[in-house]
Amino acid sequence: MDSQTASAERTVRDAPTTATLKPNALGVLGILFFVLSGQAPLTGIAGAAPISVALGNGSGTPAAYLLAGAVILLFSVGFVAMGRHVVDAGAFYTYIGTGLGRTAGAGSASVALFAYCVIQAAMYGLYGSIVSGLVADHTPLHVPWWVCTLVTMAVVQALGSAGIEMGARVLAVFVLAEFSILLVFGLVTLFKGGGPEGLGVADSFSPAAALQGAPGVAVMFAVASMFGFEATAIYGEEAKEPKKTVPRATYLSVIVVTVFFALTSWMLISAYGASKAPAAAGTALASGDSAGFVFAPIAGQFGGWINDVLPILLATSLFAGILTFHNSANRYLFSLGRDRQLPVCLCRLNSRLAPWTAGCVQTVIAVLLVVPFALAGKDPVLTLFSWFSGLAVLAMMLLYLLTSVSVVVFFRRRRVDGRMWNTLIAPVLGALGLAGAIWLILANFTTLIGGEASTAFWLVLSVPVVLALGVANERLRRRRTTPDAR
Repeated sequence: MDSQTASAERTVRDAPTTATLKPNALGVLGILFFVLSGQAPLTGIAGAAPISVALGNGSGTPAAYLLAGAVILLFSVGFVAMGRHVVDAGAFYTYIGTGLGRTAGAGSASVALFAYCVIQAAMYGLYGSIVSGLVADHTPLHVPWWVCTLVTMAVVQALGSAGIEMGARVLAVFVLAEFSILLVFGLVTLFKGGGPEGLGVADSFSPAAALQGAPGVAVMFAVASMFGFEATAIYGEEAKEPKKTVPRATYLSVIVVTVFFALTSWMLISAYGASKAPAAAGTALASGDSAGFVFAPIAGQFGGWINDVLPILLATSLFAGILTFHNSANRYLFSLGRDRQLPVCLCRLNSRLAPWTAGCVQTVIAVLLVVPFALAGKDPVLTLFSWFSGLAVLAMMLLYLLTSVSVVVFFRRRRVDGRMWNTLIAPVLGALGLAGAIWLILANFTTLIGGEASTAFWLVLSVPVVLALGVANERLRRRRTTPDAR
């Protein structure tokens, strides 16, 4: 075989495949449900709000959600602008690669895949613990948490293979259930004029309230609650009229999530009274039942029966998030296989045009992440959930920052959009806000994961290591496919 023939074969082998996901499968609402399920509203409120109120800025927690929402909204402006020119299931990987080059894109792809897999594993830990408790409470059986988790992995794999429309329908039911109870609680409390100290608008939204205590902790958890909104771009290939649907779904999701978290946390604080809420949250944390801070005022509003319903909704909230991140991760694997960054078999589709092989690989990754904690006998909430959720948030914030920089570079090089606000000002402001959020996360990372400083160090270190592995893989791939590479 001569060198020209060998070079031609390498070029063909390295060319992207033409496999495509099912088009026109999702509208704005379908994508919105995927985003909301990834953010798991009930899990976010029950998990983050008590810590923010007790250890952060107390009654000023709702203001932290508004600030985090403003930063993400600024980021979204450039994100959406670039999405009009780039539609791909790789989302961040493609966006960063288009603006900053294929090497940076490959590194970011590794970080994105890492983030989605570890957040899903984190949710599996909390989910397994909750379902195991529910089984013990309502039946004579005592099932280990990891058994519940492994069974659910099989269910998630089946739903992911059934097609994107089936996943959207399942998520719609679960998300509406948890969203409705919290929203009704918030609106009823609002229209009643709040709790014993009234609505306390100034106590929650004034500059003095926002800056009291440790506002960095509150903003950190508020930013963490926004995790998952970028899924709007991941489903661009499967969206109806993606250049219209994805922008609408992105802005709608950011606004809905920001208003929802700000309103719900405000009404929770109001239900206790702004002066008493921090102490109540601290008591709940000390008792080991932080969710009780959220469940108690809701039960007080609707009756004791809600205490039996909320744990079930918390489990379904987690299940919805798990399914969402399964779909996000397998689409990353699919995109990387299609672009020959990973084995091409990953872009194999089943009869429903769902990424079958990528879905199987993602499930195997989930097993490999979860099983070691079960074998070591670790507490799934204090270790698996706490460590991996904090790690995922840090990794995702880094991707947001790189995407903002890529947006600016892309539009400065390619003059395809003359809107300065959309292509320069908002992305730069968003990047500055995200850099500040990353600084807050690093400064408070031990608090975020609820672990020791040594654990925090190794978890933080894993993010640049994964980024470097992605870059190294891209360089090795180029050497294999480019005869003259040195």
